[in-house]
Amino acid sequence: MNLNHCLSFSLIFWVSSSFSQTDTASTLTKIGDAAPTFKIEVEKQAFKDLDEYKGKLVMLNFFATWCPPCVEELPRVQKEIWEKYKDNPKFALLVIGREQGWDKLDPYKKANNYTFPILPDRKRTIYSKYATQYIPRNVVIDEEGKIIYQSIGYSTEEFDKLLTLLKAKLK
Repeated sequence: MNLNHCLSFSLIFWVSSSFSQTDTASTLTKIGDAAPTFKIEVEKQAFKDLDEYKGKLVMLNFFATWCPPCVEELPRVQKEIWEKYKDNPKFALLVIGREQGWDKLDPYKKANNYTFPILPDRKRTIYSKYATQYIPRNVVIDEEGKIIYQSIGYSTEEFDKLLTLLKAKLK
């Protein structure tokens, strides 16, 4: 990793930690909007449309394997979201690797013992429908396809708000 990458990562960490979900400059969607639709590779060469998840509460988590706040957040996603709701037929979790493919995501998932789906967005095709910059980023979409929650960065307080919302919607 060269100095420019280190500086970029440090800036991204600071920005991700400092910005709230009110950063309208980088966020392309608003709570209440219909979620932008997309097609995602759920297995190698097998795709699903977001529309196929209608009727479920869908959580999108945009991350990258090199992002410090993402690395801090994902163990909580595993333990406090995935392990609690993975068998709930009304819930879907899509953890999306921004600008990363299976070649990076599969080893990362295995090394961290994650069991939730980690899916590629090599060219920011999906991410660019929701934002222009900053990760981690969480979006919750209700059963009708409307955005009901968005956050940028990771903090314990914001993650706890996300957990409260999921608990209320998936009881």
